Amino acid sequence: MRVDQLSLSHYNCLQTGEAEMGKIKEPRPVKLIASIFTGDETLLAVARGALVKHFGPLDYQSEVLPFNHTSYYACEFGEGLLRQIVAFKGLIPPDCLAAIKRTTNELEMTWAENGRRRVNLDPGYLSLGKLVLATTKDYAHRIYLGQGIYAEVTLHYKHGAFQPWEWTYPDYASPPYRAIFAQIRRIYAAQLRESTI
Repeated sequence: MRVDQLSLSHYNCLQTGEAEMGKIKEPRPVKLIASIFTGDETLLAVARGALVKHFGPLDYQSEVLPFNHTSYYACEFGEGLLRQIVAFKGLIPPDCLAAIKRTTNELEMTWAENGRRRVNLDPGYLSLGKLVLATTKDYAHRIYLGQGIYAEVTLHYKHGAFQPWEWTYPDYASPPYRAIFAQIRRIYAAQLRESTI
């Protein structure tokens, strides 16, 4: 194909809109969530209160769940760990996630004893299409956000439900956890509808 033919083809695409470049726009605000786990149920409530103080009121909190899908944290936290998933009422810009993770890391150390954490806080966000978690650990499927923080798409929404990837942690891949995030998604979807009324 000659250059003049290429130019004509390009012109025709522009006229018909078939190859129009995507436009840069601000993303929708997303739903801030956090996982809290600890071996002390009293400390679970303290940590939840600290998160509310920093990020605003909750509109969802799961029941207290046994954290028994891995023994990875046993050396640091001991046995008999408990977890709760919470979601915050206020929606956030997705690019706030790195700063939020740094804040939760600082909070963890306020309850540490002898350099060992007693609470683990894992923030993330939920959109209509995915659950994203923040982490300090790089890996092939994680994207660098800045400030030493990476993001992982842990679940994706397909066929009316959240689905795991091959790298999804077993607890997040389990039906009870996916049901929790489906409940939070329904709350978030209602917020988006209300914001457009």
